[in-house]
Amino acid sequence: MKPQFLIAAPHSGAGKTTITLALLRALQRSGRRVQPFKCGPDYLDPKHHTLAAGQECVNLDAFMMTAQHLPEVYQRYTQQADVCIIEGVMGLFDGARKMEGSSAALAALLGVPVILVVDAQAMAYSAAPLLYGYKHFFPDITLAGVIFNFVNTPAHYRILEEAAADAGVPVLGYLPERADIRIPSRHLGLHISAESDYNAIIDAAADHLSAHIDIEQLQQQTQTPVPAPAAEAPGSSSGVLRIAIAKDEAFNFTYRENIAALSQLGVIHYFSPLTDTVLPPADLLYFPGGYPELHLPQLAANTGLLQQLRQYEGRILAECGGMMYLGESIVDETGNAWPMAGLLPVSTSMQSPALTIGYREVHIGDVIFKGHEFHYSHYVKVPDITGPAIRVLNARQEIIPGTVFHTPRLLAGYMHFYWGDNVAGLQRVLGLPG
Repeated sequence: MKPQFLIAAPHSGAGKTTITLALLRALQRSGRRVQPFKCGPDYLDPKHHTLAAGQECVNLDAFMMTAQHLPEVYQRYTQQADVCIIEGVMGLFDGARKMEGSSAALAALLGVPVILVVDAQAMAYSAAPLLYGYKHFFPDITLAGVIFNFVNTPAHYRILEEAAADAGVPVLGYLPERADIRIPSRHLGLHISAESDYNAIIDAAADHLSAHIDIEQLQQQTQTPVPAPAAEAPGSSSGVLRIAIAKDEAFNFTYRENIAALSQLGVIHYFSPLTDTVLPPADLLYFPGGYPELHLPQLAANTGLLQQLRQYEGRILAECGGMMYLGESIVDETGNAWPMAGLLPVSTSMQSPALTIGYREVHIGDVIFKGHEFHYSHYVKVPDITGPAIRVLNARQEIIPGTVFHTPRLLAGYMHFYWGDNVAGLQRVLGLPG
């Protein structure tokens, strides 16, 4: 038995990320080994979780991961933890299709209780039917308790306590409004600020939460049996590949299980397209997503590395920002075009940014990859090179326009691929040794 739970809310913006970070830091400061998880494909919240907990956060995504692989991953990382905390995504029941892939579906699959964060700043006794509905709508989950956020006064909180009691939901406490612990705005919805800034905010949030929430009661309320792991953790590399992964301020969006899967194919080294002038010896180069648009002068000025990349003869994997870097140029918000690697017949632009978001399923012959798109940039002109052997589908299994660059030595696109449970598919499409 150990405390393990999913933090959810009726809707986005209720404060579940701030409360998750505060709990992670408060528990970490008390000497507990706390393992953070993030429901869904997000990259930014896991970075914050890792900083708050001192343990690397792991994504759990019921769309991208198979029903066997997901609980295996969860169980593996829970074994050495004292407390396990999953931050949900959007509203508790919001999924790709109805509840599919939602926080509620994840809680049911893993058998962990839910703590609901309710924005109560404009609510009083109406919290009772809200909580009653969330408790009874989906009987496969357990609502372990509620935290009321943005509560105006102690008198306001007493009304909310009465509402929760009438709905049969335990109350774990409340948090008054604190403007200084709000997460800073992010570049186009994505950017992470300096680590020192976030540490100060997380510490303040942990202090605030500890003053109003009984953390010991919360842990007692969420004690749940932990099943033994169904699969052994990945061991040391048995592969022969030399794998070089771009990792710096421009390229840093990776899934932990993707890296673990790659490590089974060979030895991983990291390099920086921003600062390294020599391309490392590698059989496979991986350019993950990130913020190339924030570092265009520096990336374009590193001409030696770009030239070496044009002459590289090994395999290449690139996603979103990494794919943009492999194109002919990236146009910044002012209209200036910055030359890039030129390995792909396309240019991308940050002018007139518009959000593209959603789950994707890509069929390359008989190999299927699942993943996610989240970007504001766009192609200057949409290249027509996908071909009949490649199909792109959304979460509703509808064929949609989408460009995936594939040759015997390259796989690239706007989609962030998940291959943590499908490294064999990656080997097949890139011709990597088994």
